[in-house]
Parts: sequence; C-alpha cells; structure tokens
Amino acid sequence: MERRTILVTGASGFVGSALCSRLATMDGFATRAAVRGTGRGGIAGVQAVTVSDLAATTDWARAVAGVDVVVHAAARVHVMKETAADSLAEFRRVNVEGTLNLARQAAAAGVRRFVFISSVKVNGEASAPGHPLCADDAPAPQDAYGLSKHEAEQGLRQLAAATGMEVVVIRPVLVYGPGVKANFHSMMRWVQRGVPLPFGAVDNRRSLVSLANLVDLIITCTDHPGAANQTFLASDGEDVSLTHLLFALGRALGRPARLVPVPSGLLRQAARLLGRRDLAQRLLGSLQVDIKKNRQLLGWQPPYTLEQGLNMAARSFLDARRS
Repeated sequence: MERRTILVTGASGFVGSALCSRLATMDGFATRAAVRGTGRGGIAGVQAVTVSDLAATTDWARAVAGVDVVVHAAARVHVMKETAADSLAEFRRVNVEGTLNLARQAAAAGVRRFVFISSVKVNGEASAPGHPLCADDAPAPQDAYGLSKHEAEQGLRQLAAATGMEVVVIRPVLVYGPGVKANFHSMMRWVQRGVPLPFGAVDNRRSLVSLANLVDLIITCTDHPGAANQTFLASDGEDVSLTHLLFALGRALGRPARLVPVPSGLLRQAARLLGRRDLAQRLLGSLQVDIKKNRQLLGWQPPYTLEQGLNMAARSFLDARRS
C-alpha cells in the first residue's frame, strides 16, 4: 500500500489530537502534526513540526514539504466571553487570512487535497421543525466565528479553482467525546453530581457528533474520490432533545439524571431576563442536520451510535475524576 503523508494542523486540540492518534494506528499513513512551541506532539509514530501562530505571514514550507493531504483543524474557535475589541477582525485574521496563507503554500508545494474543518455555524444557528439543514443549503452565518469560517470556505474554493488542489469542507455540529470541555462537560458534571435540572420538558431536536465519528469522516475525506471539492455536514445521524440527551448521559454515567419538567417558554423568559438569550438558544432551540449526502457520495455511515459515543465520553469523564 502506498503511504500518504498527512499534515494535521491544530494537532494538540480536541479534534486534531484524536485524529493524529487514530492515524498513528493505521497502515498507509505517515502523519505529521503541526504544533506550536517546541517538544510538543507526544504521539508515537507522529512527526511533530513546530510552526508559529496561524496568521497571514506564517511560514509553512517545512510543514507542507512532501505532504499529500492537509487536514486543517486549527482555528480561532467560538468564544463564550469575547475579549477582542474587534472580534470579527480577529476571527478573520486567524480563520480566513491564516487559513488561506496555509492553503496557498500547500498548493504551491504540490499538496493534492486540503480538508478544512469548518463549522455548522456557516449554515446558521437553528433549523425549522422538520427541516434539517443540508450541506448545500445557502450559507446563513449569524456571528463573527461563523462568518469567518464561511469566508475561509469561499477563499478555499477560489484557490481550488485556480490551482487544481482539491478542497473538502467538513462542517461539524457540536462535537463531544473523551476530553470534551465547555457546556457538554458542564452537563456531565451536573448529572454526575445529581444536581436537579429544569430541563425535563424540552422538546427540541439537536444533532451531535461524537469525536470518533468525526475522526472517521475526516479520514474518509482524505482520499475518497467522491469527496473532492465537496462540503459535508458531520453528525451521528441521531437527533435528540435536551431532555433525552440528559437522560442518556445519566445512563452512561451510572447516575440517573434528575430533571424537573419546567416549560421551555418559562426557561426562555428567565434567560432573557438574565441576559442569556444565546445560551437559551443553544440549550432549548433546535439544530438538526441531514447527512444523506455523506451516505450518497461517500458511502459513509457513522460507525458509532449516539449511545456508544456518550459511553466513551462518560468513561473518560469518570476516569479523569478518579485520577
């Protein structure tokens, strides 16, 4: 089998580190991890290459030399408490200018395919009941992060047309799995502690994607001929309400979720009064995606169920607490 060299950016992050670990166990891949700072990487069989910040002036020459595929997972991510004076300018500096600088150097070095980890936020923040978002829907980003990802996608498509380098865009929904942080980690902590939660009557629908399923889709997109110059959404293919999710997390954690059935309308009113409208949308609103295109073009089915994904996340959470 011919070995392909894959460069993974953001290799010390949540998605990038899991991807590198999986690639290191597979035949046919030589994996190179772009990391910031010296002496980082730490995965057997993965070559670490030090780069500076993700910016318009970063020199990627050593990192992309001899590379067949770039998986670009590095980004300035969506932040809950913004500190930059001009958040859109800062997102553009990293996610647009930094991405396109890397892509131009990759194309010049002869990289065959560039896999860009984007975000469902390019599609928008919500879906209408019974109408999941599709990969080829008209983009509708609502915040600076989503807009920067959309602009990076547009620039990459223009570069692909000009250079012949294939571009694949993957837009994940909320990613969970071993080592997950932020709101998902908080939910596991609440359930594990037995905290009563007012979410026993939330009838929304959310798509999620386990880290293991996302990594599997990324690897499929590194070489599948049907992926070239296409956009895909990433999910587990199972949509759940917040209520169902919390009960499922309780089973995974071995600690039944304690849910109080408070009407969603009252929760939204309380959130507005507290200035947490965005949080209410993330918890109570619906965001479903359709991954039929993945099945049709790639023959890709999520290899893990939602239950299996939650069990993996729960085991990691409990192991970390014991240690």
